[in-house]
Amino acid sequence: MTKPLLSLALALALTPAALPRTVLAQAPVQPVMPPIVKPLPKPDAEGQKPRAVVVYADYRYDDILWENDRTAHRIYGPALQAAEPPSTSGIDAWGKNVRWPFMDRQLRTGDQHSFHGEGLDFYDVNTFRGAGGLGVWQDNKLWTSRNWKSYEILKTGGDVAQFKVDYAPWPVDVDRKVWETRTFTLPLGTNFTRMVSTISSDKPGPLIVGIGISKRKATHQGAGGVFTKEALGAGRVSYWEPTDPVKGTMGIALMVDPKALVEVRQDADNYLILVKVEPGKPFVYYMGAAWDKGLDFHDRAGWEAYVKAQTPDFDPTH
Repeated sequence: MTKPLLSLALALALTPAALPRTVLAQAPVQPVMPPIVKPLPKPDAEGQKPRAVVVYADYRYDDILWENDRTAHRIYGPALQAAEPPSTSGIDAWGKNVRWPFMDRQLRTGDQHSFHGEGLDFYDVNTFRGAGGLGVWQDNKLWTSRNWKSYEILKTGGDVAQFKVDYAPWPVDVDRKVWETRTFTLPLGTNFTRMVSTISSDKPGPLIVGIGISKRKATHQGAGGVFTKEALGAGRVSYWEPTDPVKGTMGIALMVDPKALVEVRQDADNYLILVKVEPGKPFVYYMGAAWDKGLDFHDRAGWEAYVKAQTPDFDPTH
């Protein structure tokens, strides 16, 4: 074979169609994790089994923690409200990169904002709505409760984490007072917590409820987060936050019943999805979160595809 023919044969043999799939396939890019500070002791074999748990952290200002094999959250209690008024009834989200529970052990270190190898508390709720806290929208303002007043753990340690909290009456302008009971349910295998809320009122008439996601300022490099709505389907929004160069990115999503949807808007502190509800009648919404350094999602596209594919159940009797 002449040299030109030999060169042509080699070129054809090495075209992508001829290459084995193993050569063409790109290995998944593994996230660069934050530096580990004093690693958490690894649990025993039983402790490493995936399960959904709720923990009342009386040692940390009455925090309530809940997590499954994919996501982790926290709400704040009356002790924190007394210590750091006004505190917030917003919802916290933690990143996690293990399938077993870690929040309680992480929180007990007293250094939960550092990475100890299993997850990280770096989401900033501030006094905003965080990841799916709510309020009543009236006169272009979101009227919100203080921290939870009472709680009851319904299921923990198995396939489902479930608990209920009550929020004491709070004012909506000068017109009326409202109060809320909310049940949180997080099964294994999902990034979404299902919430059934019942808001009661001292006066009749429908309420517009605003469910929020805390807004962020652009990072010091000028990169902002991405808020997505119409592309995900009716009643669904997602916020892929600005990226922290060390700790990564949190993605937060909300899903509400399209039949109750009023509009998607924002105030100074939150992206809001507004729904119309009747006092005393339960309604359902979902809140989900993901960390791009966790085990399941590493970019906005993957997270938003997951949000879009969800099949939520908005029947409060289920």
